[in-house]
Amino acid sequence: MYVKSVKNGDLAQVEKLAELTDPSVEMVTVHFFAGEEVGDPVSVKKADLSFPSDEPLPKCWLDPHYRIEF
Repeated sequence: MYVKSVKNGDLAQVEKLAELTDPSVEMVTVHFFAGEEVGDPVSVKKADLSFPSDEPLPKCWLDPHYRIEF
């Protein structure tokens, strides 16, 4: 799955989709694209990622307590 960095707009490919959709995991391993080459894997915060359309990631992927209201 492809995502985009909120900070600089670079496109990245998620290495493990389970990391992205698990709300208890704060970091996800991605490969950023540099020209025609795929970069080395790096860990980034899920909060710093969005979909390529600039839509934010779902809250249920980011917050393990998204259903609980205090």
